[in-house]
Amino acid sequence: MPFKAQNLLILLVILVAQVFAPAYAQKMPVPAAPVIGAKSYLLIDSNSGHELASLKPDERLAPASLTKLMTAYAVFVSLRENQITLADQVTVSEKAWRTPGSRMFIEVGKQVSVEDLLLGMIVQSGNDASVALAEHVAGTESVFAQMMNQYAAALGMRSSQFQNATGLPDENHYSTARDLATLARAIVTEFPEYYRWYSVREFEYNGIAQNNRNSLLWRDPSVDGMKTGRTDEAGYCLVSSAERDGMRVIAVVLGTASAKARVDGSQALLNYGFRFFETRLLYRANEKVADARIWKAQKEMVELGVADDLYITIPRGSFDDVESVLNMPTVLMAPVALGQPLAELTVRLNGATLLNEPLRALEENPSGSFWQRTRDGVRLWFE
Repeated sequence: MPFKAQNLLILLVILVAQVFAPAYAQKMPVPAAPVIGAKSYLLIDSNSGHELASLKPDERLAPASLTKLMTAYAVFVSLRENQITLADQVTVSEKAWRTPGSRMFIEVGKQVSVEDLLLGMIVQSGNDASVALAEHVAGTESVFAQMMNQYAAALGMRSSQFQNATGLPDENHYSTARDLATLARAIVTEFPEYYRWYSVREFEYNGIAQNNRNSLLWRDPSVDGMKTGRTDEAGYCLVSSAERDGMRVIAVVLGTASAKARVDGSQALLNYGFRFFETRLLYRANEKVADARIWKAQKEMVELGVADDLYITIPRGSFDDVESVLNMPTVLMAPVALGQPLAELTVRLNGATLLNEPLRALEENPSGSFWQRTRDGVRLWFE
């Protein structure tokens, strides 16, 4: 074969390979999640809530200091509701000062700001700080624990029960990987202004500097939270959160045998999530998705959309295979209230349903005039 013709043939083969390689890549199966030495774990996408990998995610286990995620959530809610402020000065009780375990080293009778106590709890995992915050918010730690359980129920944490603000052992104090992932996602979503504290590597109080126990903050620059935990019963636990290229994943690892195992296992799960999955924003909240015909209304059409930003998480390279199907009743009658669900959006990937999401009216549409109602009544006879 002449040299020039041979070069053209090689170039043609390369071009064909480049054209068809992405198609082949899209069909590559997602491998099984890595095997890690944990009693339970769960990996989710933070935006969509989609489960990426799991092992016994609903098994009730002792959460140890992961409890402090719920303690923090309850304090954050009190801040949001203006019941307390970051500048509030909290007088340290003897109970808080005597609380065993990890400490911030606050002193009985001294005053400490809510902000410092939060940093002492989040960064240093201070049990003393946790109790001081609980007492400031609710008067006593036992009443605060009731608040924790109420917030857990509101978040849909159906398999959790809290007896204290610290995670110290109690047979009636437990949670699950799924519930803790729900809680972590709520903190990230609802309180971004406070979530940033989970990436603080060191905090100094009373002349004592302590490092954040989450060593992933030093290992992986995409990791920006969240919390470690450890007791003899719970083993070594870690909730970690990381963001790469706009995709955030949350890993909950419970019951490993060592600090190294919880970090290595969490890192493996985070890498797995980012490597094999992607998250796409399908529709923004209150953005028009479709129009609906409304009979006997002031306006014939009303715009439909989703209440919150709608994300999907799918295997990398499979977005072109995603399809959306609109399911709408044949006849929709006035009046229509703002936010009223009128239709359902089904999102599928290769025939499998990813989610069903209600489409809601983006505006109200009252009943029409006598003439409009009469006219549409006649028209309906022919529909």
